Amino acid sequence: MSDQWNSFFSMVGSGAAALAGLIFVAMSINVELIIRNSTHKNRAINMLTGFTAVFMACCCALIGNQHPGALGLEWLVLWLIATTVFVRGYVRAIRSGASSVGLNTPRLAGGTICYLAEVIAAVLLILGHSAGLYIAAIAIIVLLAFLVSGAWLLIIGIYEDQARRGS
Repeated sequence: MSDQWNSFFSMVGSGAAALAGLIFVAMSINVELIIRNSTHKNRAINMLTGFTAVFMACCCALIGNQHPGALGLEWLVLWLIATTVFVRGYVRAIRSGASSVGLNTPRLAGGTICYLAEVIAAVLLILGHSAGLYIAAIAIIVLLAFLVSGAWLLIIGIYEDQARRGS
């Protein structure tokens, strides 16, 4: 892989790791509210899983002298797991009805498209098409926007719960 790709994955992976850490700290401050509210709990799981998946994908991409097909296989497993966790968690959050902040079909569809684009990118790499790297890069950037906005919605939902409780 070229130095430009290494720089991209280093930067994005570092950012994803930092954001995962911030989400973890924010969750630990409000752990009681998150555990009691199914929407918050599933959103927190989705945010941590998403940021961790981005970090892990970037780590895999930075392994030296790796064949693109091997990277594609690693990504395929990683993104299939992350996609499953995202869709399952989002559907459970919607069904629980505990908090409606940011729970809508466009957010579910947008996030799912990002994850599926990563799966497609992985398959392309397995098949030997370097276009998979470009698709993965675009999907990661858009996914990060979804994850950051999801983290913000988690914070807003917790704030609204605290306001309702009078805390």
